[in-house]
Amino acid sequence: MNLKDAVKPITYLKNHTAEVVRKISENGQPLVVTQNGEAKVVVMDIKQYDQWRQTLAMLKIIAMGEAEIARGELVSQEEAFQSAEEILKSAARNE
Repeated sequence: MNLKDAVKPITYLKNHTAEVVRKISENGQPLVVTQNGEAKVVVMDIKQYDQWRQTLAMLKIIAMGEAEIARGELVSQEEAFQSAEEILKSAARNE
């Protein structure tokens, strides 16, 4: 991504909104919008936003798992699968 093309002042966004939306939708590259010379917001394609949120959620799950490992909160693979099977069987009985 060429950073020069990805940073625009808010007045550019106000005056070229339809063009900005079209370009972002086509190329998927986010746009950094500045106000008074300072970066304020990022405008991005909804697909990119969804992907970013999913990635962030996955990273949070990984971090939680690493914290559990650090605390010694571990179960064996056999215990995990046994527990999962019991939960699935219980759910099937309740249907």
